[in-house]
Amino acid sequence: MLQLVNVGQKSLSDYATIATRGLMDEIRRLAEPLAGRRVVHLSATSFGGGVAEINYALVPLMKDAGLDVEWRIISGGDEFFAVTKAIHNALQGSPDGLSKTQEEIFRRYQALNAEELEDDYDFVIAHDPQPAGMIEHFENSSANWIWRCHIDLSAPNPGVLGFLIPWLTRYDAAIFHMPEYVPAAAGLPHSYIWPPAIDPLTPKNMALSPEDAAYIVDQFGIDVDRPLLTQVSRFDPWKDPLGVIDAYRGVKEEFPDVQLALVGSMAHDDPEGWDYYSRTVAHAAGDPDVYILSNLNNVGSVEVNAFQVHSAAVIQKSIREGFGLTITEALWKTRPTVAGRVGGIVAQIQDGETGWLVDSPEECAEACLEILRDPLEARQRALRGKEFVRRNFLMPRLLRDWLVLFNLLSGNDTAGAELATVVAGG
Repeated sequence: MLQLVNVGQKSLSDYATIATRGLMDEIRRLAEPLAGRRVVHLSATSFGGGVAEINYALVPLMKDAGLDVEWRIISGGDEFFAVTKAIHNALQGSPDGLSKTQEEIFRRYQALNAEELEDDYDFVIAHDPQPAGMIEHFENSSANWIWRCHIDLSAPNPGVLGFLIPWLTRYDAAIFHMPEYVPAAAGLPHSYIWPPAIDPLTPKNMALSPEDAAYIVDQFGIDVDRPLLTQVSRFDPWKDPLGVIDAYRGVKEEFPDVQLALVGSMAHDDPEGWDYYSRTVAHAAGDPDVYILSNLNNVGSVEVNAFQVHSAAVIQKSIREGFGLTITEALWKTRPTVAGRVGGIVAQIQDGETGWLVDSPEECAEACLEILRDPLEARQRALRGKEFVRRNFLMPRLLRDWLVLFNLLSGNDTAGAELATVVAGG
């Protein structure tokens, strides 16, 4: 059997003061005809990245809503995760394709993992490309198979997308963050559009006082009396940590006391992470005001929370981004947020209204300078950003979307509970 993730327990009632009464009533109504339905989430890792963070909240909430839900991790060696990282990069626009050997490695691990999955579910959810090919080995499955894509597919490498398409066409539904991510390929299943969400009750997003945040940040050598800029992300070229360092250097010309924290996590399905971590360290060139930290420095959820709360500005200078939950987190914590004008980021930040959208290290530096020059105005934007997150990007809304889809695929009445859709191949 594939590794089962222990997600603990959560109660929908705990969100009653955060979500609207209408949404909570809708969740209960949608959950009733699905009681006892078996659901399995398949993903590549239980740690690091947005998929894992979402599932640790979503899976127990699905359980509390009355479904029988599991989350299982596919297995794979370094050779497999090197291939899936190459696929991920290609789907986000890298020109590098796959060799025949890489394609064979991918197929082999799909078959190996399929052997370990029992075919006794009502809904099978495959997250991202890593488990996408397992469906080939379940031709007679009675389950509804759903592909959940969390990455930016707006300009994919056509060769690598074409490699995946024969599997994707087998699915009963596909879900993307934005309409622009739906590939213009014939035969795709009906595509649903909804953004991910954060859990406001986890240690990473719970309310943390400025004093507690400062105390935690101080443990890592940060001078809490000097301004801090922070980016929280994997060490990945698409997150552009080198560009963040360049932007910090531009800010430092006017605010010499400014500090920078690059806070990441090293996930086992990201073999490039170590290489880009080393490149980031080299680019910092020994600057004592640049702090490059990860889970290996005992940076966990509460520590990430503290860095975000304590920061004068939170940065996410991505050059490709499926959605960017770190932005959602920062806005929820009422932090002035500066982010790349790409992907799902533009669905979260209204430039000049709730945050700053930038296209270069120079623009990023200028946005941070605006924040440091006028922190009161910056806070007004951040307050508007928090309210936007409350209305659109919290976990109860994500649970509602899944319940609507399960009902649709089951042929149940969903009148009054619509989902955004895109015609496949459109």
